[in-house]
Amino acid sequence: MPKTKPVLTSREVFARNLRRARRLKDVTQETLALDASVPRAYLSRVERGNINISLDNADALARAIGVALHELVDPAKFAGFDET
Repeated sequence: MPKTKPVLTSREVFARNLRRARRLKDVTQETLALDASVPRAYLSRVERGNINISLDNADALARAIGVALHELVDPAKFAGFDET
């Protein structure tokens, strides 16, 4: 029987997509955090999916990385990006 992938929560999708978008644009956590006016440690926890994020902070991060907020919560948006 084939294994099924677990369904990701919205927080996990946001975390994965933010990290992938940041890496695709070759931006460090430090730079993104500075541009979005959030602490780097906070950004790290967001990217790991460890904390809930407010809409205001999600919007600030999306703007700072240059993607639309809705793209960061779209499970299919960055699905093809390999994170090695």
